[in-house]
Amino acid sequence: MEAAATAARAELESFNPATGQRIGAVPKVEPGEVQAIVDDVASVQPFWAQLPLGDRARYMRRAAQAIIDDLDGIATLLSREQGKPINEAYVMELLPTIDALHWIADNGPGILRDERIKQPQIFFKQKKAWFSYEPLGVVGVIAPWNYPWSIPFGEVAIALMCGNGVVLKPASLTPLIGERIQTIFERAGVPEGLVRTVHGGGAVGNALVESSAAKIFFTGSVDVGRGVGMACAERLKGCVLELGGKDPQIVLADANLANAVSGCLWGGFANAGQTCSGIERVYVMREVAERFTEGVVEGAKALRMGDPTSFDTEVGPMVSADQYDIVVELVEDAVANGATLHCGGPTEVPGLDGRFYAPAVLTDVTHDMRIMREEIFGPVIPIVTVDSEEEAVRLANDSEFGLGASVWSLDRERATRIGRRIESGMVWINDHMYSHGACQCAWGGVKHSGLGRAHSKFGFYECVNVKQMVWEPSRIRDFWWHPYDASLAGSLDSAAKLLYGRDADKWAALRAGAVPFTKLAAKVLRVRK
Repeated sequence: MEAAATAARAELESFNPATGQRIGAVPKVEPGEVQAIVDDVASVQPFWAQLPLGDRARYMRRAAQAIIDDLDGIATLLSREQGKPINEAYVMELLPTIDALHWIADNGPGILRDERIKQPQIFFKQKKAWFSYEPLGVVGVIAPWNYPWSIPFGEVAIALMCGNGVVLKPASLTPLIGERIQTIFERAGVPEGLVRTVHGGGAVGNALVESSAAKIFFTGSVDVGRGVGMACAERLKGCVLELGGKDPQIVLADANLANAVSGCLWGGFANAGQTCSGIERVYVMREVAERFTEGVVEGAKALRMGDPTSFDTEVGPMVSADQYDIVVELVEDAVANGATLHCGGPTEVPGLDGRFYAPAVLTDVTHDMRIMREEIFGPVIPIVTVDSEEEAVRLANDSEFGLGASVWSLDRERATRIGRRIESGMVWINDHMYSHGACQCAWGGVKHSGLGRAHSKFGFYECVNVKQMVWEPSRIRDFWWHPYDASLAGSLDSAAKLLYGRDADKWAALRAGAVPFTKLAAKVLRVRK
């Protein structure tokens, strides 16, 4: 009996959120084992770091092909383990990672090669300077459950392209997907042990943060992310934190209203609303508010709920009972405080035992309601009618979060102006959140939505040590070296006026500097014994 209990504790089980059925299990690790795993990856990483950039790029392309070879199997696993509709598994998770791997392979060598630094200063002309981008060593990635494939996969791939090893800690609700990420890179032929997966609860994630891993990428809640940031700061190492959002959608009177409605439905209800950058607040101009709201309510009622592995399902289950309860509580609180619920709420899907919440639309909400302050992370759209651009911007910025935002208008100049005023890491005009699927675009937020950036060239820079390198041919001495005398200050005084001063002062500066320049030149050319 004791041996059986020990074996049970050693496994992390995975369950289908739509049916409640067990779909598999993975071995758990103890927190005390994490450092040894990081050490094992660190022992492999130097070999990988020595590979030319072009060779690392070839492994990225092989990984893309490995995904393609198992595309349907991974899509089905994503749908079964996380609960997202299978079409979203292809659109929002798999195709973006295949494309990202090719973008990383095509552009990584150019981003990471030594970068020459121009030095226009006349007194540095003999020197050559460049940036060298060197791997950090081992990077830790702590993944979320809402996009358990695409979010960590891009981070792992860029870290590898930069020459690092990776330890991945998947979310406890989606361990099988995390294990499959490691498998893909192994099938691509990366050195054995370069990518390792550790499974377990929060204690395992804490152990990875506190390990000798050189940097941590974390996606999750603000409270946990704050703890990750503090632990990294104590160890003087970096972290990239993506901590969720409360994304606003601003709909102006001149917007293509049909597109704004469709964008709202997808941005708010894709993945059952369990998206960090999903639309969680809408501010619509009064002139079009009634038509917009009617369109969203009608569209929400039409979305088909059901088995996420079915190709016609548009909204699947909530990932867990806990997440379901949060959504129920927030909506009930809003209604109790005066909000109007036009559609949606708890529902049952015949033949399925999971927790389903039908797409909900609220109006008459105010900013003192919890639902407008806290992250919903569920299929709920609160709509607020506004009277001006100023009001829309003020309310959009009235949040502790700042991940993404969207502005809907046919006036590009006006929409761009509004977008610049919104406090967020990303703004989309006449679209929402699509750019996570475009690896060349940066991803990350401001305020409580996090620190740092994933994807793009900035995501590469997060995974390297930017080293300044300089070559001095050593033919002459630098003029600022010892010994000091009056000629140094006199020369610099004249040089500053000649190089950067008013034209009217330059002739006088040249005359004043003639003697100091001569003495300084003699010093520079003199060989010191």
